[in-house]
Amino acid sequence: MAEFMEGLNLTVLGVTIVFTVLAILAVVLYAVGWAERRLVEKEAKTAPSPASTPAPAPEAKEEKPAIPPRDLAVITAAVLAYTAEKASQLRPLPFKRKISDSWRLYGLQTQMEDVEDFNYEIGKW
Repeated sequence: MAEFMEGLNLTVLGVTIVFTVLAILAVVLYAVGWAERRLVEKEAKTAPSPASTPAPAPEAKEEKPAIPPRDLAVITAAVLAYTAEKASQLRPLPFKRKISDSWRLYGLQTQMEDVEDFNYEIGKW
């Protein structure tokens, strides 16, 4: 019974130490996150505001020409047809798996033992 109590005490002590270390790590990670948020907020407050810098002259906004839906559909269909044709030209390379000799020999040995057991049972030995 003394061994059981010693094992129980050791288990409780181990679990307590593990969870204490995990709690300490959680508090440290929370403190690091809190400190980082404070530093980011402080940097954001001390950064110069964008209104104090002179604004550049407004430039003409360049618009990219939009592709008409019909042209987009034609291009997409062409790309898909090209990739489908390339995929149909690919063929898998044939290969044979080499069966492990140890498994083959074990299978032969098992079959021979079955035949020997059958012959022994019907009295042909």
